[in-house]
Amino acid sequence: MVVEFTIARLYFPWTFFIVFRHGAPSWLFGGSTLNERVAHWHPPAAYLFILHLDRPALAWEYLRRNPSYRRDWLRCHQDRPPPQCWCLREYEDPNCDARRLQPAWIAEADGAIPIYPDIDPPKDAPVFRLWDIPGHKTLIDDGRHLRLASAVGCNVARMIIARGLSDGMPYAYAVRAGRQANARWRAIEAKLAELNAIPAASHSRPDRAALTHMRSLQALDGVLAGASQRQVAEAVFGRRAVAERWHADGDLRAQVRRMIHAGKTLMNGGYRHLLQLDLFD
Repeated sequence: MVVEFTIARLYFPWTFFIVFRHGAPSWLFGGSTLNERVAHWHPPAAYLFILHLDRPALAWEYLRRNPSYRRDWLRCHQDRPPPQCWCLREYEDPNCDARRLQPAWIAEADGAIPIYPDIDPPKDAPVFRLWDIPGHKTLIDDGRHLRLASAVGCNVARMIIARGLSDGMPYAYAVRAGRQANARWRAIEAKLAELNAIPAASHSRPDRAALTHMRSLQALDGVLAGASQRQVAEAVFGRRAVAERWHADGDLRAQVRRMIHAGKTLMNGGYRHLLQLDLFD
């Protein structure tokens, strides 16, 4: 759903693209007071979009909250460590959430589908048509490739488009050789199926893992804003549940501790597991 855009200058063989939305509101991490920041992480409705993010998008949600990454983002370019330290091809604005930004992760860590010109096409070979790809599109030039993210409903398909591929040319999907070749191709098939699915069907019921990520990110924001564990519990589960079930060794307090621990772990490097780096090594 498009709200507001700015124009990114991209030298593209077919057309210019309107790709970037304005960043997230400053209160998420830059509220002027503790009360201002805590007030905005309380509503669970603000985190509902988390339920429908894929793994690379979830990885970005954790990374962009990392205080060290945010400090690196603010440094001068010459003083920054290379973005590869964060599994990124380039630094991205941490004030933009996953609805507004699709980071360029290193290599094919995000499961992007490589698309190249077909050097020996049959007569009936399909041709590449950018505008025929379904979904809301975001296009990024990372300096080596053109990276396309196309969202249909809550599913996002990421593609790496070779610079030699132009509109109307026969094309092919590339799969890197190795022990994981079959797994890579199955992942590509699954993404292509999602991309061509009916958008309404993509809004499936969130699973338990999605709910856990939503709660962990809300709990993490609370802790980063200086909230206590009890305040986090009240925001996530409600004051009535806390009044009835909050005890020093109770299950609710243990659950909140697990959420906070999981959020911190994923923020401080665990997000790499969401990228499934072992599949694409």
